[in-house]
Amino acid sequence: MKTDIILAGVGGQGILSIAAVIGQAAIQDGLYMKQSEVHGMSQRGGDVQSHLRISDKPVASDLIPLGSADVIISLEPMEALRYLPYLKKDGWVVTNSKPFENIPDYPEMEEIIKTYELLPNKLILDVERIAKDLGASRSSNIVMLGAASPYLGIDFSKLQEGIRSIFGRKGEDIVNANLKALEAGKVISET
Repeated sequence: MKTDIILAGVGGQGILSIAAVIGQAAIQDGLYMKQSEVHGMSQRGGDVQSHLRISDKPVASDLIPLGSADVIISLEPMEALRYLPYLKKDGWVVTNSKPFENIPDYPEMEEIIKTYELLPNKLILDVERIAKDLGASRSSNIVMLGAASPYLGIDFSKLQEGIRSIFGRKGEDIVNANLKALEAGKVISET
């Protein structure tokens, strides 16, 4: 088993929280993991990305080669486009449908969607709306994680344990809200 995952978004969207939950879940599942991340601009709404390499055998490098990513998980639709050269031909893109327009010449969403329509495996969803409907508006990143969960190669119960571990210090209400968000995302990807 080997899964290469690229996480993409902008600062403040919770990309690094997703990475922490996946990492914790992988370790609890007895898997090896290497991670690389860029988050220098995260406080200014800049690009945030992380490479996660998970395997049942030791992982030599933390960087994913071009054409090797099994999954791109993105909380910002244009940010995922940056990493498409890393995606395997049969890889999955799981992305948010709502842009975070942090630049003046942000492309039209219709043009971004046209690019995604060319991909064989994609899931595009409005995670902010889903999280808001759940009463957990700050958990949109975990909705996205739930939607991507079938493609990660990690047992879903380990992702749940990862949420308990990462968010446990914030209290039971936060843990339960995130568990609900994870489940809602998973249900969407399975329908």
